[in-house]
Amino acid sequence: IFVGPTFLQRDTCFKPAGAMASMLRGIRQYSPLSKIGFDTMAFGGVPLSEAEAGEDNTGRFGLLVLTWQCVMLPAIYYASYDVAELTRSDIGSVYNIYLGICAMMFVGFGYLMAFLKDYGVGAVGFTMLIACLGTQWGLVLEKTMGGFGMALSLKDLINANFATATVLISFGGLIGKVSPTQIVCLTILEMTFYCANKVFFLIDYLHVVDTGGTIIIHVFGAYFGIAACATLGPALHTERNNTSYNSNIFSFVGTVFLWLFWPSFVASPHPVGSLMHGVALVNTILALLSSTVVTFGLAPVLSGKKIPTAAIQNATLAGGVSIGATAHVSMGPFGATVIGMVAGAISCYGFCRAPSWTSKYDTAGINHLHGMPGVLGGLVSVVLPFLVKETGADPWSQLVGLSGTLVAAVVTGGFTGLVLRALQSPAAAYSDASFWADVEVSKCV
Repeated sequence: IFVGPTFLQRDTCFKPAGAMASMLRGIRQYSPLSKIGFDTMAFGGVPLSEAEAGEDNTGRFGLLVLTWQCVMLPAIYYASYDVAELTRSDIGSVYNIYLGICAMMFVGFGYLMAFLKDYGVGAVGFTMLIACLGTQWGLVLEKTMGGFGMALSLKDLINANFATATVLISFGGLIGKVSPTQIVCLTILEMTFYCANKVFFLIDYLHVVDTGGTIIIHVFGAYFGIAACATLGPALHTERNNTSYNSNIFSFVGTVFLWLFWPSFVASPHPVGSLMHGVALVNTILALLSSTVVTFGLAPVLSGKKIPTAAIQNATLAGGVSIGATAHVSMGPFGATVIGMVAGAISCYGFCRAPSWTSKYDTAGINHLHGMPGVLGGLVSVVLPFLVKETGADPWSQLVGLSGTLVAAVVTGGFTGLVLRALQSPAAAYSDASFWADVEVSKCV
């Protein structure tokens, strides 16, 4: 790395996220250019989130966000209203669905991620940022890639929220280890890759059937996030990667919101009042009920007679993940219940038996909640057409779509992780004090 006349021989061994920050501070301190007032930390791919005095702060994050919002203006300028959709008699019902999905994004995901004892403000706050920034970008991408013009309706906002959910899933793996600047870059890049995979590969080419986003959203988001975590690397300091009594309570609030509104999320692609919409609602509820009961039953058995909070906060939702691709199919209540039971068991096993070192990479356990249940749901969509008539799905297309999405997620996620690593992670990981004012965090002993 060259900074003025100062050279650094980069070590060939693996550097955890945040380790390079200390090295770069040293470069700045001893570079001759710093003696004449040249800010070597502001140029040449060096982190935008580094503080002037060697401590974390938001740096030029505010300028980046404002610039991005201005970039959105030309695209939104040419947008119009989809009058036919906005004047439908059931517009009130569609808006209620939109509200439920927004509650999942802002409250459900936000508070579910508040399980870290010193990162509650960041979990809820950055979830809000991702949702608002991502929804606008998702609108532009999906309408442009799909060739639908820019006539907007509530359904378009719902689809944009779906895209945002993908980023929020990946954020669960990276939470506490990325700066606000990295979060903005994650949102922009992942939304682009997600929309390309969805529009060009899964829908236009394969015609994949995925009502609730099991493959499109959960599988892509989970393995994109895991790949990004792998290339970004673990945090340099992990002392704050822990929960507390109060943080677990807040996380349970997110679980409850997600549980309650998940059926609306899954059924929303189908017209209100149609048979498929009603079937999707019932099947999702049955899958959630059975995954919740199985999780409560298995958790103490797998963990040693006490109930682990992480399993209940997450694995109880696994039924909603797995049923998504086939929720609209009249498989019978028995089928939906069985899918939920298997999903809950797989997810619960992951949260109770995963090696402790995995949390250094996958902070929230997105592999256990979204990854493995998502793959299960994708495989169910491959098998179900042989058992139930009129699913509307081609087994081969479903299998190729699942496999291709896994590959696309890992490749693009790994690339994004490298980009995030170049931007630098916070030196003080899992701490609101790194980027938020007026917060108090616990003292690490």
